[in-house]
Amino acid sequence: MTKTDRLYSGHQPRFAVAPMMDWTDRHCRAFHRQLSRNALLYTEMVTTGAVIHGDRDYLLGFSDIEHPLAFQLGGSDPKDMATSAKIVEDFGYDEVNINVGCPSDRVQSGSFGACLMQEPALVAECVTAMKAEVAIPVTVKCRIGVDEQDPEPALDTMADAVFAAGCDALWVHARKAWLQGLSPKENRDIPPLDYDRVLRLKARYPDRFIGINGGIADLDQAESFLPELDGVMLGRAAYHTPQVMGEVDRRLYSDACDDISPWQAVEAYMPYLEDQLSKGVKLARMTRHMLGLFHGRPGARSWRRILTVEAIKPGAGLEVVEHALSAVRPRDVSDGEFDETSAA
Repeated sequence: MTKTDRLYSGHQPRFAVAPMMDWTDRHCRAFHRQLSRNALLYTEMVTTGAVIHGDRDYLLGFSDIEHPLAFQLGGSDPKDMATSAKIVEDFGYDEVNINVGCPSDRVQSGSFGACLMQEPALVAECVTAMKAEVAIPVTVKCRIGVDEQDPEPALDTMADAVFAAGCDALWVHARKAWLQGLSPKENRDIPPLDYDRVLRLKARYPDRFIGINGGIADLDQAESFLPELDGVMLGRAAYHTPQVMGEVDRRLYSDACDDISPWQAVEAYMPYLEDQLSKGVKLARMTRHMLGLFHGRPGARSWRRILTVEAIKPGAGLEVVEHALSAVRPRDVSDGEFDETSAA
């Protein structure tokens, strides 16, 4: 089975974790993989300049356990995008994704990200150039429009252009982006969500992979989209409450498997932590992604406090995680299952 067969074949992937700057680094992705073996994971966005001229081992390095894994690329020059896509493929990624959604000042000054919603023909040129260089899927993640654009023609025009160029999948953040007047954080909350606009796009393209992103809070809401759409992408909900991912394989992929509990995820992550510590990685760089794992459960506050305070100390090791774990695991539970009554 080729990588292209593995992704975007038979309406897969049904679930993905969104690329998030400063959050979805390699340690975050390795942790998320302990909760779901099927979820498609994304890197933070990296620009073509960094891929071509930067420290590739640092910027593109990942662990084999992270597959299936997509790389999000920022840029707008077709030649540089093609060169970068080839580098990404050679590193072993399963997909390369074009960022057409980030509204930060940085991407605007570099003429990529959400501002590319105004240049669908250029995005299509990038797709064509990248497809000519790589065998892995080339995908696009976009908004429904920017600024004063009407989302009806804006999104249709983008989809028409990139699908004609051979784009393998289109992930749509169901909000406009405002390039002036709103910060990146405000752009994730203030522009109203318009899920129906994405559903209308799917009706135009019943045979193309179209996934949805933006404000999806939990798996119940995610499941509600899947009869009509091909995939659902969670961002902040997956990061702040990662325990929701422990049900993904059973609920969204119909795997004959048990859900992964938060305790099981921590135990499974321990060998990775130990390996990275032996390579000089600071514990806090990894445990910061675990803070929300026990959200809403007894002991969650102690879990967060211990990791926050103790993981930053010089020489902090696995004993910190074990200490934090003891705060949320009832004494009489050893199999990773949580007994609400024993912890009450």
